Amino acid sequence: MFIKTYGCQMNVYDSERMAEALAGIGFAPVDAPDGADMVILNTCHIREKAAEKVYSELGRLRQLKQDKADAGGRMIVAVAGCVAQAEGEEIQRRAPMVDMVFGPQTYHRLPEMVARAERAAGVKLIDTDFPAEDKFDHLPSARGAKGVAAFLTVQEGCDKFCTFCVVPYTRGAEASRPVAAVLAEARALAAAGVREVTLLGQNVNAYHGDGPDGREWGLGRLARALAEIDGIARIRYTTSHPRDLDDDLIAAHRDVPELMPYLHLPVQSGSDRILDAMNRKHTADDYRRLVDRLRAARPDIALTSDFIVGFPGESDRDFADTLKLVGEIGYAGAFSFKYSPRPGTPAALSESQVPEAVKDERLAGLQQLLEAQQDAFNRATVGRALPVLIEKAGRKPGQLVGRSPYLQPVHLDGADLAADTPIGTLVECRIDELRRYSLFATPLAARQERRNVA
Repeated sequence: MFIKTYGCQMNVYDSERMAEALAGIGFAPVDAPDGADMVILNTCHIREKAAEKVYSELGRLRQLKQDKADAGGRMIVAVAGCVAQAEGEEIQRRAPMVDMVFGPQTYHRLPEMVARAERAAGVKLIDTDFPAEDKFDHLPSARGAKGVAAFLTVQEGCDKFCTFCVVPYTRGAEASRPVAAVLAEARALAAAGVREVTLLGQNVNAYHGDGPDGREWGLGRLARALAEIDGIARIRYTTSHPRDLDDDLIAAHRDVPELMPYLHLPVQSGSDRILDAMNRKHTADDYRRLVDRLRAARPDIALTSDFIVGFPGESDRDFADTLKLVGEIGYAGAFSFKYSPRPGTPAALSESQVPEAVKDERLAGLQQLLEAQQDAFNRATVGRALPVLIEKAGRKPGQLVGRSPYLQPVHLDGADLAADTPIGTLVECRIDELRRYSLFATPLAARQERRNVA
């Protein structure tokens, strides 16, 4: 099988779980679609022209499927994820060679769908329901780990209905996994050698899982419990909404050293008028106060964000407010995009669309400021001592590569480390140099902390 993943980290997680489910019925992963018995496109509907990219890829797969048939075999082609959820029947109309279309809430049914497709060639299957059962209850409980860092979905869906966003329509309402299920999966990951977990959710800090004590747990309490698991050295989470960053989660950033001082907190715009049109239900000053509270609790915290420029009705004054907010907050990184209409969303119906040339000009100005801030943040780490989690061997002989608490790639000369330093070790380092977006460092201490894996 070959799975191509588009978009967000949650799709990466979903693709891993699909692969595990298919492994249970005899499929093994391959590195390319050529000759594969099954190809899955796990799609994302957030970015511009997302659907057209899928149709373009299906056009390339059509010939590979025919080649497989000419050789006497069969290739099952499936489209999964958010584009599948939004455009299931349209996909089968435009690309009749697709055998299966299923949404992000139904991939636990994948083995059953594959069996049906194998029994009856030519049958077209669409499953874009929002089933009552929890898909996580039907997936394999054991998870393999491909490295020292792993994603772990704890929450799905969104109830916010931002006027530019399709997530409530493709992923459904907010739902949180039970605490016991999350902790069990985290323990399995730790036992497989994972040292860093990133908790995922469309609106992850709205997490409200049923706890073993009969009460709902928020993300702060969950982070505290995860930090107690032997072997878990780092915890991250994404993506957050400012409205759901509560007192307990802020306190967890203060109290839990395993919770990394690096937070993605999308604001989207610095203009209250545009924030209201987006249905964000917070103001720019609300966001500023939230950042002040985070920095008071964890002075070394670094922030990243999302920005949309050229939202319908955005004026020069609105855009200036965004630049002002960015200048005041100071970001370690950000994702910034031109607004593009998503079918079915309220903003797409607006008659106040901003001309593309204006969007281009504004995006270039915003990105220039954001890139300067990112460069300044990276340069400010030079000379600091930071713990680096070793993730893999580098390209050069003897070189090792890891990540700082701020997700920066860090390169170490293996000659400076103990000969038995394994992948997954936390090494205290002095950051010596910045080259583009990578840091180069020297280990500071002979003592290197590593969990013993039985």
